[in-house]
Amino acid sequence: MISPEDITATLHDRGICVIIPTFNNETTVVDVVKKVRDICQDVIVVNDGSTDNTTKLLEECNDITLVSYDKNRGKGYALKTGFRKALEMGFAYAITIDADGQHNPNDIPKFLDANKRHPGCIIVGKRNLENVERSKGSNFANKFSNFWFALQTGKCLKDTQTGYRLYPIKKLKGLSLLTNRYEAELQLMVFASWHGVKIYETTVDVYYPPKEQRVSHFRPGMDFFRISLLNTLLCGLALIYGLPLAIIRWIIRFLRNAYTLITFVFFSIFIVTPAAWIYLKVGKMTEKKKWNMHLLITWLAKFFMIKHGIPGTKFSYKVNEGVDFDKPHVIICNHQSHFDLMCQLIFSPKMVFLTKTWVYNNLFYGFVIRHADYIHVKDGLEQTLPKMKELVDKGFSIALYPEGTRSENCDIARFHQGAFYIADQLGVGIMPMCIYGTGKVLSKKKFSLHKGPIYIEVDKPIYNEQLKQIGEYRQQASYMRKYYIKKYESIANRIEQDV
Repeated sequence: MISPEDITATLHDRGICVIIPTFNNETTVVDVVKKVRDICQDVIVVNDGSTDNTTKLLEECNDITLVSYDKNRGKGYALKTGFRKALEMGFAYAITIDADGQHNPNDIPKFLDANKRHPGCIIVGKRNLENVERSKGSNFANKFSNFWFALQTGKCLKDTQTGYRLYPIKKLKGLSLLTNRYEAELQLMVFASWHGVKIYETTVDVYYPPKEQRVSHFRPGMDFFRISLLNTLLCGLALIYGLPLAIIRWIIRFLRNAYTLITFVFFSIFIVTPAAWIYLKVGKMTEKKKWNMHLLITWLAKFFMIKHGIPGTKFSYKVNEGVDFDKPHVIICNHQSHFDLMCQLIFSPKMVFLTKTWVYNNLFYGFVIRHADYIHVKDGLEQTLPKMKELVDKGFSIALYPEGTRSENCDIARFHQGAFYIADQLGVGIMPMCIYGTGKVLSKKKFSLHKGPIYIEVDKPIYNEQLKQIGEYRQQASYMRKYYIKKYESIANRIEQDV
């Protein structure tokens, strides 16, 4: 169970603030602000020209950023002002919540969870409207809005009228074009969708006070006319702007996938594997030839990950102080994608992986890795330990994935004890590598590539004396998994502010 303090810290670390636009909400705004502040330390309140006691009450609130102006400009204007202030303060995301008390601040962690699953996306708070008394006009307005949004974007949402949302504010387009009234929220989502920003929903609670206590600034006749006019304009723009953008994105994605596949297949089948086969078959098999296979593998990894690059990705890495690849270690890494091995191999040719059968016999690179002394795990640890010892004596590190298989959602799965047993038997330390982004670029159950950053970080080794202080192999595995969960979250919190 995540503590409230951890939620508050994670919101801040991920660059998430809360924006509260308000106009004449003197009876509710202070309570909303206090409840939000209990969860999020970064709160921006936009006072949209209130004429009641709201201004005075907000000026007495501590630990908030207050933006005020004298004339009421409308919710759209207030949101634009809040977004610009948040960007100025360095935030990456903003959760918007109404000041009338209808939204529950305790649902903020739901937006945080959704943001972790879908970084860089808009998260819409789909209101739970069961057993909630709403006017016929409100029900119609929501269905009316949902219909137009689906028509303009090709995407179906169940609640486009909610004001409870999380926005990736660095990716918002057309802020200057937004209307100043409340329909700006819908317009903002349409613009974002046209530019490829994905939208997801999460269910949130809602409270509507009795009719006699409700404060509404909605003017049915004028506002419906204005909304209809706007939707007509957006439908026209969808045909001449939104649809062409979507087609262009699809073409680019198709070409990116095709180019990457063709490049990999061409190099592996028609250049690398034939050249390696000829090189190894001519003359005797020597240690020098095996070493050249390792140099070839490292060169290929650097070529594909650094020099050539995977289209649509940005690869970066960090090697912390105290790391020495010339000394043998057991290298462990979290496992997300087929790209993981390529990312790790850039660091040193003195690295041999434990491989599964399908990797060992792979059509594209199996011949090369078999002749570079990669270890086939089907033989079992006890049977392969002598070979590992021989490689370690030659200065090679043994690399493996303690999770045993790729993670489907990039979460850190349970660590097996094998890596820690091997390190103990071989008398070497554990070198941790933590990888981010490969599972998002090429996930386990998908074959198409997505854009995104890839990052790998290497930490200084942990040696046997330290590991034995932790406990037996099972305790060591559990300890290192917790270490990876914390490390990965720290990396994700930093990187996902800019995805």
